[in-house]
Amino acid sequence: MASGMATASYELRFDSGRICLDLTATTHPEERLDSAARLSAWIAASGLVPAGTPLASVDAAWLLGFRELRGHIAQLVRGEFDARPADAALARVNAAALGTPPAPWAVRADDGSLHRRLRTPPGCAELLSVVARDALELLTDPVARASLRQCEGDNCPIVYLDTSRGRRRRWCSSEVCGNRERVARHRRRAALARA
Repeated sequence: MASGMATASYELRFDSGRICLDLTATTHPEERLDSAARLSAWIAASGLVPAGTPLASVDAAWLLGFRELRGHIAQLVRGEFDARPADAALARVNAAALGTPPAPWAVRADDGSLHRRLRTPPGCAELLSVVARDALELLTDPVARASLRQCEGDNCPIVYLDTSRGRRRRWCSSEVCGNRERVARHRRRAALARA
């Protein structure tokens, strides 16, 4: 694996609980969808398409479309926390959701097992509709919407779906923000012990 691809895979996170929230997380701590190649990596790693799906047509227009949808979804989600309707963003997400999602296709492997593929290579609008529909399903489901949480990490804007037992999850990622919090707490205790 090329080192650039290893870095890209490492930086992409999928721990928010929904694909639409994972897309919004691609802006923190810096822009992660900064090229068509990075968008292709995100699409593949997110499970938006079956493994091995060719994504040769991903280009700058796709990048623009995904970034725009990401912004609208973030406005909608933020509106839920702030009790400020984002009607213009809602209209754009609704419009994206009208697209037809890619058609699944089952193929038989050499060992006889069935594997999911797409009937035809996916188009940008088809994949945007999947993400937009996920956002609409999330925000119109009272149970799921009630599980939305803002990360308690310092300066972390990531929103996630808390499906933990007892609904006590505090961070977008225990390994990232949770670890930072534990290290900071340890340092504070060590400083107090030295004082």
